[in-house]
Amino acid sequence: MATKLVDLVYWRSMRWTGVVFTGLVIGLASQFQLSAITVLSHVCLGVMCVTFPLRLYYKLLELLRWNPGVHPFQSYLDNDSTLTDKETVMLVEEAVLLIAFAVTEIKRLLFIDSMIDSIKFVVLLYLLTYIGVLTNGLTLVITAVIAVFSLPLLYKKQQVRAAGHDFSMTSQNCKNMLSFMFLSLYNSVRPSSAPAPAPKPAAAPAVKQKAKSK
Repeated sequence: MATKLVDLVYWRSMRWTGVVFTGLVIGLASQFQLSAITVLSHVCLGVMCVTFPLRLYYKLLELLRWNPGVHPFQSYLDNDSTLTDKETVMLVEEAVLLIAFAVTEIKRLLFIDSMIDSIKFVVLLYLLTYIGVLTNGLTLVITAVIAVFSLPLLYKKQQVRAAGHDFSMTSQNCKNMLSFMFLSLYNSVRPSSAPAPAPKPAAAPAVKQKAKSK
């Protein structure tokens, strides 16, 4: 089951991942207008609108002896999805352990077993009140589904791209860019030097007035 989930998340089977992702998003988005029972009923009716005519078509071919009586969905019917007693016990034990762990943690946080953890819990609850005002739980679930099917694949592609990238050239370019930025910043904030004093004009020679007594 874990392997199948990983294959779905990483889009290793484009057809099945597309069907599951589209179905989840459309089904969750339909919850804004319709109830869960209505959505589930319409989904089942939509599936049967495809399977029932196809089964009738194969049955008609079988009556006309053009088909050796092959069921069109025999592979799905033969797929064994039952759980053994051991697998059932393991799943129940895991579910019980998760529930017990959640109850223990909530009790520890509510009754202040650790001051730091309880403060973090209070801050989280306070932030959730604002998130609850801005949006609802269904929107968060749809966002989480989109993130689960998008972020792992995007992260994997970025890892592949980073593996083939020359980091030495990148680091050198970053150093040059940072040096240029700091130099430009220094030149912009450096106080400009005081302008040199302008030379004083030469004093005009004093005109000597000769007083001539006549």
